[in-house]
Amino acid sequence: MAKRVTTAVILAAGLGTRMLPATKAVPKEMLPVVDRPLIDYCVDEAVSAGISEIVFVIAEGKEAILEHFRAGARVETALRETGNQALADSLAAIAKKARFHAVYQPRQLGIGHAVACAREFIEGRPFALLFPDDVILRTRSCTAQLVEAYEATGGSVIAVEEVAEADVPQYGIVDPEHEGRLARLRRVVEKPKLEEAPSRLGIVGRYVLSETILEHIDATPPGRNGEVQITDALARQIAAGETVSALRFEGTRYDTGRPLGYIVANVAAALARGDLAGPLRDRLLPLLGGVRACES
Repeated sequence: MAKRVTTAVILAAGLGTRMLPATKAVPKEMLPVVDRPLIDYCVDEAVSAGISEIVFVIAEGKEAILEHFRAGARVETALRETGNQALADSLAAIAKKARFHAVYQPRQLGIGHAVACAREFIEGRPFALLFPDDVILRTRSCTAQLVEAYEATGGSVIAVEEVAEADVPQYGIVDPEHEGRLARLRRVVEKPKLEEAPSRLGIVGRYVLSETILEHIDATPPGRNGEVQITDALARQIAAGETVSALRFEGTRYDTGRPLGYIVANVAAALARGDLAGPLRDRLLPLLGGVRACES
């Protein structure tokens, strides 16, 4: 019987270069989608999957992430002093979502290296791995879907979706044994050329990794730019005969690490809210009409 997944590692040590200059002083994970930071969506997704312990892997200068999840923030105190108890309580609830920890990744040496930085909290146990850049909107948490798949297979599970041919060289690509929603993998390939890709199924920023993954990370030599890739460690799991599967998750994923994806995620999240959907449509329709008029 597979061990329960109760811990998540959230990677937040990246430089956010694709969103500069907005991320020069503000962690990209703290950029808002409507009125919540990106990383808050990630935490909620993990918590709704039964996760009770969350480890942030951060870099120097990203302490704002920790402040967001800390109890007793200055703004919370100020709100109570002015009598706005309801809003203060909503902020206090953020710190109660899970038990939070943080570790530092001193240098950008790959995803495998970042995961290993959290060793003290994950060694010997399965855990979820999440990237805040990917916002996945769905009634049912993508991480919950992965946990369920892990419990069924007993091995690592990767979230995948079909990507455009032009985007294949930007993704880790999987080679599944069959076309089903949950399929065991023959191999994973990091950023292959289109003609060498085994499928069009690209890995997105959600995983549940089995308890042996750190052993394989430790045995994985650094590759390009001295980075240790998680896909190489997964490939070692497959080579060792361990079960590694891909799950075609239910939900819509937005790549908020790029300006267009970030804008679309904001619109999609706002349209999902009853208090914003109608007014936003009223504002967007004239803008879109103007764009069409200019294009015609």
